[in-house]
This record gives sequence, structure tokens and C-alpha cells, in this order.
Amino acid sequence: MIIKLTILLLFFIVMVAVGIYARRHAGSVDGFVLGGRSVGPWLTAFAYGTSYFSAVVFVGYAGQFGWKYGLASTWIGIGNAVIGSLLAWVVLGRRTRVMSQHLSSRTMPDFFGERYGSRWLKIAASAIVFIFLVPYTASIYNGLSRLFGMAFNIPYEWCVILMAVITAVYVILGGYMATAINDFIQGIIMLAGIVAVIAAVLSGQGGFMEAVGKMARIPSDVEVTMGQPGAFTSFFGPDPLNLLGVIILTSLGTWGLPQMIHKFYTIRDEKSVQTGTIISTVFAIVVSGGCYFLGGFGRLFDSPEIYGADGSVVYDSIIPFMLSGLPDILVGIVVILVLSASMSTLSSLVLTSSSTLTLDFLKDTVMKKMSEKKQIIVMQLLIVFFILLSVVLALDPPAFIAQLMGISWGALAGAFLAPFLYGLYWKRTTRAAVWASFIAGVGITVSNMFIGYIASPINAGALAMVAGMIIVPIVSLLTPAPEKEHIEKIFACYDETVVIRKKHSLEEQ
Repeated sequence: MIIKLTILLLFFIVMVAVGIYARRHAGSVDGFVLGGRSVGPWLTAFAYGTSYFSAVVFVGYAGQFGWKYGLASTWIGIGNAVIGSLLAWVVLGRRTRVMSQHLSSRTMPDFFGERYGSRWLKIAASAIVFIFLVPYTASIYNGLSRLFGMAFNIPYEWCVILMAVITAVYVILGGYMATAINDFIQGIIMLAGIVAVIAAVLSGQGGFMEAVGKMARIPSDVEVTMGQPGAFTSFFGPDPLNLLGVIILTSLGTWGLPQMIHKFYTIRDEKSVQTGTIISTVFAIVVSGGCYFLGGFGRLFDSPEIYGADGSVVYDSIIPFMLSGLPDILVGIVVILVLSASMSTLSSLVLTSSSTLTLDFLKDTVMKKMSEKKQIIVMQLLIVFFILLSVVLALDPPAFIAQLMGISWGALAGAFLAPFLYGLYWKRTTRAAVWASFIAGVGITVSNMFIGYIASPINAGALAMVAGMIIVPIVSLLTPAPEKEHIEKIFACYDETVVIRKKHSLEEQ
């Protein structure tokens, strides 16, 4: 216990110290929200990765999908790395950085407002962010409850409050730069921790080959595997179609999440984009691939401890039970790993929520004449408010909040992905198409929550994203084209001439 508590205390001291150090970067709105748009590749890549993978992934998703799909759940991690990281950086990274600076936009709703020339689009987008990010913020704590109970025998409530206080302190003090530096430290912990945990768990099962052999011998449940022998070690698992839905939502979904896209606003230069792409992809392969790979062995730990009172599997208890037999030092590392994943995502979410509400809603409606200093103070107060709200929801979640958690990714990505992507590349994208995407994305996921015409909320989210990609071009072609002068002015940023060294580019002869 002394070892585990010492590790935890050191972790918290470092987080607060970083917040104090980063105060000098948070003197302006751009500094507080974007780190002055001068953040290097390592910090940006780790900020992207740690915001991507929270305790929800490590404890919840890895346990749930590992149990359902066996070793094939590793495909989710591969999809996260290739689609959610590599392609996201290649397709969105550079263009987002260039156009967002050209439009002087600091948030995703601000981008929509400036790109499509509509104040109401900005307000609608900020409302969607607020409604669906808050329950997602509350869900971040869920993965911690059983893990802390297993490791420390400390009441869940105290763990939630302590984590919230530490996160609030360093985000309020240092803004985005404090978040980015702490994300880097937390990312290192996550990389080392996941490798150590996988090695320890597989060693306890007799090694990799022995563990796979045991998985292959698990009796086939006709209802789950349709009688397929060795289904949980097969290439695509027992349910490839639903597995594909999970891959689409958790991978392509990041392209439309404001807290993820925000990272591209802050990156420093071209070299940082190139380097950050590689770092982010490798990080995702190790962390996400490792989480789902570990979860894929969940059925080897079938035990009464992972079942609820009604006899069904409690997915959030699978990973903590897998880790409960590890040595104290490894349990301490695991706790810090999950805490790192949770705090990095939490800090990113509350900074996104507070900046969106301040810059895109209050400044445009209620408090139009806010000075730079007042904007920072309002954002700091809103960070406290959002963290308090998330703590209240996490300690006693109403039923509808629990439902909203499950659809938040689908609603946000379904609404934002298509108009954001087309907005970066296609001049013909219209304001009406953006409204159509907002309505379709939120409409599909929310209506499915109440009616349930799609069994899985994850598949509903994937459908919402695909629908947006189809709806935006169709509506754009059926509605009047945007004003040519406005569009040419926006896209002029891509035609500006820059001078680079010959080792990076060969000139035409």
C-alpha cells in the first residue's frame, strides 16, 4: 500500500508542478486555449493520443469488446491507429492548422461560424458540444471506480473528487500548455504501463502461445459464436459486422470530435505535422492496440466476480479482475496508467467545453464586450463549473445521462465530421448542408436512444457519420452555391507562397 500511495502522490505533485510552470503561457486567450499555436510535434501527438484513449477505452471498451470478439478486438486498436490517428493527421492536420489560423478560429464551433458565415451555426454547434461533451466527461470517471477499489480500498467518491481537483488546478493554472505537457508525461506512463501489464498478464497464463491455445479451446456458445469452433481466436471473431461498426465509430469518429481536432489548431509548423503524424500513429498502435489485445484474453478470467446480481457479465469489472493478481508495483503502475488516461481526456474535454461556451456563445450573445483578461477568467470559472458538474453526474448518474454517455461520440461525430471535412476541401459546401448534417447526426443518435431501431448505439453512431458524408454533398449540390468572393477569400490561405529548404521539396525545372 505504501508503494502504491507513494507512486500516486508523486504523480499528483508532478501534475500540479507542471500547471505552475505553464502559467507563463496562459496570459492571453490564444495562449490559454491554443498554447499560442506554437506547440511542438511530441507534445501535440501525445496530447492527441492521450485525449483519444481514456479509462473508458482501457477498462470499459477493452473489457466489453474483448469479451465479445476475442482476439479479433485487436482490429479496433489497429483501426484507431490507422484511421483515427495516421489518416486523421494526414487528411486533417495541415489543412486544419492553416485554415483555422486564417479564419482566426479557436474552436470547432468558431470554425463553422467563420467558414460558413453564420453566427447561428456557431451557436448551434456550441450547444451540441455542451450537451454531449458533459455526459462524456462524467463517463471518464466510471473506469476508475472498480480499479481504485481493487488497488486501494478507497471509496470511489474520494477518488473522483481528488482526480477532479488535481485536474482543475493544473488546467486553470496553465491552460492548454499545462494540459499538453502533462499529456506527454501521462502518455509515457501509458506506453510503459500497457507493455508491462500485457507481459505480466500473459506470463500468468503460461505465455502468449499457451494463452491463445486456452482461448481456442473455450467451448463455442451457439448464441454468441454460431457454433464456430475457436471463434475467439479467429481472424475476424464471432461477429465481424458489429466489430466493423465499433471500428468505424472509435476510429473515424475522432475526425469530428472537437477535443481531438483542437490539437491540430495548436501545432507549430510543417515539420511538427510530419513528425507528429508518426508519433501519434505509433502511440495509438501501442496503447489502443495493447488495450484491446489485452481485453481479447478476458474470457480466460471467467469468474463469479465479473458477474452482476442478475447473472450478466459486468464488462467494467473484467479488466480490473484480470489485473487483481498482479504484484503491488504493477498494480500501482496500472492505477497511474488509467488515472493518466482519464485525467488527460478530462482536461481536454473541460478545456474544450469552457472555451466553446465562452468564445462561441457568451461572447457572441450575453457578454459581447469581454476583454482578453475577462475571457480567461470566465473560461477558468467554467472549467470549475464543468468539473463540478461532471463530478456530480459521476457520483449519482441519472438514467438519461447514462444513455447520453453511450451516444455522445456518435452525436458529435455524426453532426460535425462531414461539414468539417468537406469544409476544409470543397468550396461548394453550403450552409444548408451543415444544418442538415447537424440535424441528421444528432437526430439519428438521439432518436435511436428512445426508439431503439438500431440495437447498438455504436452502430447508430457509425450510421450517423456515414449519413453525414452522403447528406452534405447532396444538399450542397441542391442548394445555392456560397458567395464566390467569400469562398475565394477563405481558400486563399492554401495558395499563399512559403519558402522551404530544398531537402524538403524539389522545385520544378
